[in-house]
Amino acid sequence: MLVPKITSALTLDPSLLQALSLLPATLYTDEQQAVASIESGYASAWADIASAAQAKDLLNSGLSVAVLAPTQLDAGIDASRIAFRYSAADVAARGLESIVKCAITEGVQRAGAVVLELTADQITEATLLADGGKLLLVQLVNAAAAKLLGTDGPVRVLVELVGDSSWSIDLLSRLAGAGADAVVSADQLALDPQEGQLALGEAFIAASGLVSDRADGLFTTVVVDEQRVCLGVVYSNATSVAAALEAAQGVYWSRKRGLWHKGATSGATQTLLSVAVDCDSDVLSFRVRQNGTGFCHHNTRTCFGPVAGISQLAQVVAERRDNAPEGSYTRRLFGDEQLLRAKLLEEATELADASSKSDVAFEAADLLYFVMVKCAAHGVTLADVERSLDLKHRKVVRRPGNAKPQFAAAVASAAKPEAPSAIARTSILSADIRPAQAGEQIRMRVYADSELTTVERDALQQRPIIDSEEIMRRVRPIVDAVRANGDAAVLEFTAKFDRVKLDHTVIRAPFEVPALSDAVRAAIDQAYSNVHAFHTAQLGADTCIETMPGVKCSRFSRAIERVGLYVPGGTAVLPSSALMLGVPAQVAGCREIVLATPPRSDGSIVPEVLYVAHKVGATAIVKAGGAQAIAAMAYGTETVPKVDKICGPGNQYVTAAKMLAQNDTAAMVAIDMPAGPSEVLVVADATSIPAYVASDLLSQAEHGPDSQVVLLAVDLTDEQLAAIEAQVHEQASRLPRVDIVRQSIPKSYCLRVASMADAMHFSNAYGPEHLILQNDRASDYVADVINAGSVFVGPYSPESCGDYASGTNHTLPTYGFSKMYSGVNTGTFLKHITSQELTREGLANIAQTVMTLAEVEELEAHRNAVAIRLRDM
Repeated sequence: MLVPKITSALTLDPSLLQALSLLPATLYTDEQQAVASIESGYASAWADIASAAQAKDLLNSGLSVAVLAPTQLDAGIDASRIAFRYSAADVAARGLESIVKCAITEGVQRAGAVVLELTADQITEATLLADGGKLLLVQLVNAAAAKLLGTDGPVRVLVELVGDSSWSIDLLSRLAGAGADAVVSADQLALDPQEGQLALGEAFIAASGLVSDRADGLFTTVVVDEQRVCLGVVYSNATSVAAALEAAQGVYWSRKRGLWHKGATSGATQTLLSVAVDCDSDVLSFRVRQNGTGFCHHNTRTCFGPVAGISQLAQVVAERRDNAPEGSYTRRLFGDEQLLRAKLLEEATELADASSKSDVAFEAADLLYFVMVKCAAHGVTLADVERSLDLKHRKVVRRPGNAKPQFAAAVASAAKPEAPSAIARTSILSADIRPAQAGEQIRMRVYADSELTTVERDALQQRPIIDSEEIMRRVRPIVDAVRANGDAAVLEFTAKFDRVKLDHTVIRAPFEVPALSDAVRAAIDQAYSNVHAFHTAQLGADTCIETMPGVKCSRFSRAIERVGLYVPGGTAVLPSSALMLGVPAQVAGCREIVLATPPRSDGSIVPEVLYVAHKVGATAIVKAGGAQAIAAMAYGTETVPKVDKICGPGNQYVTAAKMLAQNDTAAMVAIDMPAGPSEVLVVADATSIPAYVASDLLSQAEHGPDSQVVLLAVDLTDEQLAAIEAQVHEQASRLPRVDIVRQSIPKSYCLRVASMADAMHFSNAYGPEHLILQNDRASDYVADVINAGSVFVGPYSPESCGDYASGTNHTLPTYGFSKMYSGVNTGTFLKHITSQELTREGLANIAQTVMTLAEVEELEAHRNAVAIRLRDM
């Protein structure tokens, strides 16, 4: 077999990479490339690994085989997933015969494959008769063939060529004749070979030892689909194999017509997924995705008649999804998620209750039907499911396999009522998370960083997946209606969503501000003063320099003229959001500040928000929320002013409307940033005060069920962590919004890390909206922060202060967007303009440079604009 070797230093043509991915296995020297190939669905990825710990991590991610030095083997890893590498240095030090004997007694017994690094001369020597009358390499291959790895077949022998020589077809054939596989550097292979390269198709055939038992020399080729159901039997030769690999399609050799591109005329083409050779090296297998009506010219999927079983079910369900008549039961299943969910639960329960062989088979068939409907409704194919199964099968570290708490409890309660048990700490990649019930401890999941695989650690850094397509589908009609019908649409949607009937949408300054208590007014005034001072300090001076004699360049800022500020509200009172958006807009000098916020049930605006609007100099208030408010400000209506930029937080529908407007050139509007659920990451160590840590975690958890709350516990003992957990439960139980916290905290997690360096590394990878450093010498670690919306330093800097009054802005990037976005600031409401002024001398100094570059880019008018002035000097 031919095993291409891809190193990180190689830059390969994409078409060659595609062709290589069709071969049975590929060896990588870079673990990231190996992981990427797994995610791309390559047939089988091998990788050179430095340590057993690293091997276990990658094997758990789906790597097929880890190639290690024999000294690195971990007894906890299945031998079939390990290959031992015997290096050129080993061969040189101990001799070829000694290494082969070692591979027989050690490698074959303890691993699933052995890789020998040999020179061309050593390959020749190994394939010559030894004293015992057998080829050295054949002795090794025979020993390997005698050691079967369960259902994974025999141990394999691979040879990698080292030294100054290059692979030749003769050398590949010699190796294949001995029964060994060849590891060939990918840069020695090509679809259109140059000097020193081998044609991929020819090399594949030679390294596979492929032979024909036919008089015409053609290779019998079995074509199978994604489920390895045989579609038919055809023939191939070196020409057609090369064409198939290059096109990544089903290309064969017709005994009548020659080169045959399957489906070129009928449309029943095949996407080639992989090629392989059978154990006797006389039959090819092409695994394909069959397009069109099917493989056979009789319009059946296979040449052996229609498919049956699960393959047929998947095909039928996919067809019904696309063609089921309106009003039919199948159409209802695809259109009604609740109905489908109910049927899945019903059939799963009936299968669980079945006991006889016939009943189990009957109920399993029913459940499979609804499972395939669920898959088809989400664009999931049977091949996708099988790939997921394959990846699960490759895991070397497995979960205990306990039932999820809610299901275990349901089964137990059916037999014997029990008191509610504490919520289980769950696996990262599972979905066995439920709200804490009354009487249960409200606590986070806990993981140890040292026990996580790379995949699991990456999973912790991910936010919940939002079905943006579904949200956009709901929001787009609202935006379109407001754009088309203006105020009438805004009033209609306000009545529908906010249940408030208004006769007008906009109120303009000056505003009539209702009376506020002295305490509230003083609090807003103090917060306004601090936020104003901090944002005023952000105003920078203009820049002006002379880049060369007579060439003066400058940059100056100008306020965005018209800005829209979205302040969530309705039943909530959020003057802080109005402050955080209005103050920087006011400091920047925006000429028109339009504030949009949902009205209260009586049609009025929250008094505190109205007072802030007055203080920041808002010119208009739009009494609307949601997508309709965003659309009104983006496009303008009869009474709502059109703005140039929209800023402010909001739910998923507000965010979707902002992004729709930004992407519509007709709107000509910018936005501040995308938004997601509120989040906080707290770093705590043994010096942290448990009550303070818990209070900071809960201050975000109470925002909503989807709030993201993370605790990084730096070298904490079990007792120290338990103290924080106890405080979380105690404080949460006293909160008015405890029902929300019962949902958000069990979805959150604590990660135990060994050091502050580990904590900062994870935090920067996570990119939190709020980062709280509640640890000893907290200020020393601010310099290590790379990604965060805002940082709260030390035990006396609760996030609440930044939310309201310290002076920094609380409109911050969430969902990991702190890696590329800043929070709202004075610069959010400014744009920067550059200017240049050249004197006669300056133009003379720079003229030749400009004209030369214009000539290089073949822009004659550019060159002439300078030249025409030079002629007048």
